[in-house]
Amino acid sequence: MINNTYNNKQIIKYLQVIVFTAVILYFGRPLFVPIAYSLFISLVLYPVCKWLEQHRWPRSLAISAGLLIVAILFSILISLLFIQINVLRQDMPQLLEKIKPSINELQQWIASAFNISLAAQNEWWQQQVHNIGNSTSSILQSTITATAGSLFTLFLIPVYAALFLYNREVFVQFLAKLTGSRYSKQLQVVLRETTHTYFNFIKGMVIVYIIVGVLNSIGLMALGIPHAILFGMLTAIMTIIPYIGIFVSALLPITVAWITKGSIWYPIGVIGVFTFVQYLEANLIFPKVVATQLKVSTWATLVAIVAGGLLWGVSGMILFIPFIGILKIVSEIIPEWEALNILLGRDKKEETAQKPISQPGIEKEIAQN
Repeated sequence: MINNTYNNKQIIKYLQVIVFTAVILYFGRPLFVPIAYSLFISLVLYPVCKWLEQHRWPRSLAISAGLLIVAILFSILISLLFIQINVLRQDMPQLLEKIKPSINELQQWIASAFNISLAAQNEWWQQQVHNIGNSTSSILQSTITATAGSLFTLFLIPVYAALFLYNREVFVQFLAKLTGSRYSKQLQVVLRETTHTYFNFIKGMVIVYIIVGVLNSIGLMALGIPHAILFGMLTAIMTIIPYIGIFVSALLPITVAWITKGSIWYPIGVIGVFTFVQYLEANLIFPKVVATQLKVSTWATLVAIVAGGLLWGVSGMILFIPFIGILKIVSEIIPEWEALNILLGRDKKEETAQKPISQPGIEKEIAQN
């Protein structure tokens, strides 16, 4: 009876912590989202900055060089996308001309299937256009507000990342005081493993996205789909959002293929190209290119995506996957968290058979400290 009461109190305690954390994350989204992005950028740049500092670069100059590399890569990506979007904009009148017959056929089908006359349909469309015109000012205002907020967030991310890198000893001391002397050695291993894992993981994933984008573009060009490079690269980039990004990004090239080619086989061909490339990415490219993988279970990944989307929107869907990865690394180091490690791990039998704290590599690192 006493054990049952104790277990119930523990469950209630954990539920309270989860709910309290969720509330803080939801209402603190404007603060936590840029901090989370900057944290992972600083994790990736830390080995670069450390290498430069070992070659007698001042810390501030090393951090500036790392952030400049990220800015250049980001600018190149944005420039390529704007160039392709400009090409798409120039061809938009031709696409609209090809859409008109399809719209007329759709209106004829609605008229015959639902007994709604063409005049009634046109009147409804004119009313919708009129309503959109009346709400243009509010739409512009909300768009300007959202753009200003995004630009402010983009400004904060490199600032936070620079502060993380410059004052990294302070944050490590804070974590050491927070965890206490009991887990001091484990904390050093966790920090080292997290930095090493995410530097190699993100570096490998960038290569994976480039390879997937090139393969997508080649497949679309073979089908003769307009703007193949734009669609191929965008689809590759959207795979950052697991399971969902590929489906959302594939809608535009499928639609363009249907409009421009006038045959159902071309959209099916686009689906076939994306399916084949995703199969290669999952079974050949990712295991070969990415040296270290997170090995988080599909269940934990889906929970992270849904929870991230509910709390932080699209940013949460991207950022909560690394959060789960870090949580798995921590659960591998701390013996008391072995149950959580079994839940998060991809291979339960392998995770159960091997106790992470007794692995030779980790024991060696702890002994060296």
